[in-house]
Amino acid sequence: MATVDDRSKKKTVLNLVAGAILLIALTGFFVFAFARLRYNWEWDRLWEYRNAVLKGWGLTVLISICALVLSVVLGFLLVVAQRCGIAVIRIASKTYVEAIRGTPLLVQILIAYYVVAPVFLFNNKTFVGILALALFSAAYLAEIFRGGIDSVAKTQVDAARAVGFVPHQIYRYVIIPQAMRRVLPGVAGELVNLIKNSSLLMVIGVEEFTHSTYGFFSATYKGFEGFLIMGVGYLLLTLPVTYLTYYLEKKFRYES
Repeated sequence: MATVDDRSKKKTVLNLVAGAILLIALTGFFVFAFARLRYNWEWDRLWEYRNAVLKGWGLTVLISICALVLSVVLGFLLVVAQRCGIAVIRIASKTYVEAIRGTPLLVQILIAYYVVAPVFLFNNKTFVGILALALFSAAYLAEIFRGGIDSVAKTQVDAARAVGFVPHQIYRYVIIPQAMRRVLPGVAGELVNLIKNSSLLMVIGVEEFTHSTYGFFSATYKGFEGFLIMGVGYLLLTLPVTYLTYYLEKKFRYES
C-alpha cells in the first residue's frame, strides 16, 4: 500500500510533468505566432541597454523587499488598532482601510509625491514610492489578517479561557497558528500584486524596471524584446513569493 509520502512524491512529479508540458505548449504557440508575424528580432539592441535595464530591475527588487516587509508590519498594526478598546483609534483605522481600498493606487502615489511629500520637504522618489506601496497593501493585508482571525471558532477561544489562558496566550497559541495557515493564499496574492504594482512608480520618475525598459522602447522602437524581458523579470520576483507560500502552507498544514 502506498504511503502518504509516496502519494505526495507522485503528486509532485505529476505536477512537474504537467507544468513542463504546459510550458512546452506555450513556447510552441508563441514561436508559431511570432513566425507568422515575421518579426525581426534585434536582441543586440537590448544588450546595448543591459546596464540600465539591470539597474532598474535591481531597484525594483529593493523597492519590493522594503515595501513587502513594511506592508506586513503596518497591516498587522492596523488589525491591532481595529481591535483596540479606544473608539477613536478603532474608527480611525477602519476609516483608513476603507479609504485606501476605495481609491486607485495611481492616485495615491501622485498625491503622496506631489502633495504630501512637499509638506514635509521631502523629495526622495524611491522612499515615497516604497511608502505609498506599503500603505496601500497594508490596508488589504489588514482585512486579510482580520478575516483569518475572525475565522477561528469562538468555541476554541472559550476553551482556551477555560483552561486559564490570558488574552496574549490565546492569540499566540490558539488564534494566530490557525489564522496564519488560512490567510497565506490571500497574503501571497496581495504581495505578488504589490511587486507588480511597483511598476506604477514610473509616473513619479522612479527609475525602476518598467521605467528603464520603457527607456529602451523609446530609444529603439523595439517593443517585443523589452516586453518579454519585463515578463521574465517580474516572474523572477513573484515566483519565489508564490513558492514560499506553498512551502509555508505545507509546513502549517494539519488535519482539522
